Amino acid sequence: MLSKRSMTNSNPKTKSARSGRKFAQTLLLCAAVFALVGAGDPATRFNEIGHQMMCICGCNQILLECNHVGCPSSDGMRNELLASVTRGDSDSLVEQGFVQKYGPTVLAAPTTKGFDRAAYVVPFAALFFGFGLVVLIARGWRNGPPRGPAGGGTPGRTAELEQFRDQARKETDL
Repeated sequence: MLSKRSMTNSNPKTKSARSGRKFAQTLLLCAAVFALVGAGDPATRFNEIGHQMMCICGCNQILLECNHVGCPSSDGMRNELLASVTRGDSDSLVEQGFVQKYGPTVLAAPTTKGFDRAAYVVPFAALFFGFGLVVLIARGWRNGPPRGPAGGGTPGRTAELEQFRDQARKETDL
């Protein structure tokens, strides 16, 4: 008589299901390890958060890259950022604190809430609109100017046009 264990190991479907499950678990574990590498390191967090903020001195540079000589703001902001990271504040809490103190211009990228979404939507809408305009113009050029009737136009219209041409010639003759 076969034991229960030997019966499950002999079935190829259960073997492939188990190996697939193990592979998925291993892949998930590897992804988690790569995602969390350096997450606890304060220097890495300081660098990441510091590159998401702008210096408020008016130089329009990233906070950690501000090379403005005698910058009155960057040293204080860097020290404040270092203190927040050392305290263990979360990234969002640090950003919220800076936004409350310095305003939303301290963020290097706009948020994805409210009116700031326009910063992400408008460029794509303008690109789509411009592409559509180019297509319409190209179609117009390809089709050429609108053609008149095959007979050269209505007889009354051409006679009237000739009358205006004659009048223009008479008035412009010196």
